Amino acid sequence: MIIPRRFWPSTIRARLTLLYTGAFFLAGVMLVALMYLYLARVINHQLTVQGDITHLSTDAHDALMLQFQRAREETFNIVLVASIVSLGVIGVVAGGFGWLLARQALNPLRQITATARRVADRSLHERIALVGPNDEIKELADTLDSMLERLDRSFDNQRRFVANASHELRTPLTINRTLIEVALGDPQANESLRQLGTHLLDVNHRHERLIDGLLILASSEQSIAEPIPVDLAEIVRHISAVSQGAAQNAGIDLGTHLQPAPITGDPVLMERLVQNLLENAIRYNSRERGWVTVTTDVVDEYVHLTVENTGPIVPPYEIPGLFEPFRRLSTTERIADPSNSSMTRGAGLGLSIVRSVAHAHGGDAHASPRTEGGLTVLVRIPLAPTHANS
Repeated sequence: MIIPRRFWPSTIRARLTLLYTGAFFLAGVMLVALMYLYLARVINHQLTVQGDITHLSTDAHDALMLQFQRAREETFNIVLVASIVSLGVIGVVAGGFGWLLARQALNPLRQITATARRVADRSLHERIALVGPNDEIKELADTLDSMLERLDRSFDNQRRFVANASHELRTPLTINRTLIEVALGDPQANESLRQLGTHLLDVNHRHERLIDGLLILASSEQSIAEPIPVDLAEIVRHISAVSQGAAQNAGIDLGTHLQPAPITGDPVLMERLVQNLLENAIRYNSRERGWVTVTTDVVDEYVHLTVENTGPIVPPYEIPGLFEPFRRLSTTERIADPSNSSMTRGAGLGLSIVRSVAHAHGGDAHASPRTEGGLTVLVRIPLAPTHANS
């Protein structure tokens, strides 16, 4: 009989126990059947050999044969009942032993799973290093160790590349900016030269922001090496105060509703996450009576950071593309003051960095269009462990 999938145990341990117990019962039933048949043959043979009662009268013969038949059936019934009861008792015991044996057999798999979870949550430096016979599970553990070794080397190479690129890419841009500023500071520079220098400064600044965004995007896609306790509400309060100038220049009303939001993570990356959200919310907004509202609170063991703004109507089908690098809404018009250096043309990495930073902290980021226009962006970060069960 095939067990329907919905009734089949979901754990390997339960399935192994069920298979052990089922195999024992099948073997027990076969053993009882063989014993029953053998016993019937032996009893019939003994009755045939020892049943010489031809010298008895007919009535005595029939009575004695009836007595032999009843004794035979009672013997069979007693043996059958005793066998079934014994089979049931021993089957329960066998099920218990099967449960313990399955646990012992699956211990290496639990060790592999626990190590994989620690590696995913912390770093790639830990190895399974399973000790035991060279069986299939040991081969699986060794294969995973080899894979972790290659991943560890790959991420180390990526970290070194990010560190080297940070220096190699920023240095020439810094030199270019210095030379342009020196040229603009020359009193003998004419108006056309100053216009060209201002344009080159804007281009250079865009390149610097692009490189910074790419480097942050690369670093945020790695796990947080040394997370520390931080209140996301304090970060939002600081970034909101810094962004008030840009909001006023754009004619945007920037408001906050902040509740304590303790998390564990990298405060520098979280500052960049909040900064990108506010810059996007200010840059893409309404020309008249625009506003941005930032909220932090705790919901179901998660810290929620919500940034809501007015703006043009965004089609729902364009929302997923907003979190992809170098993607912008073609119908969205910037209203931020272009003279503000912090709000110049972006690199199209704002929300992609937000999502990567949220994922690096074990959270996620989602956006939804407002009916009146604009967006609501929600970032969820796990609550700090010290506050999770308080």
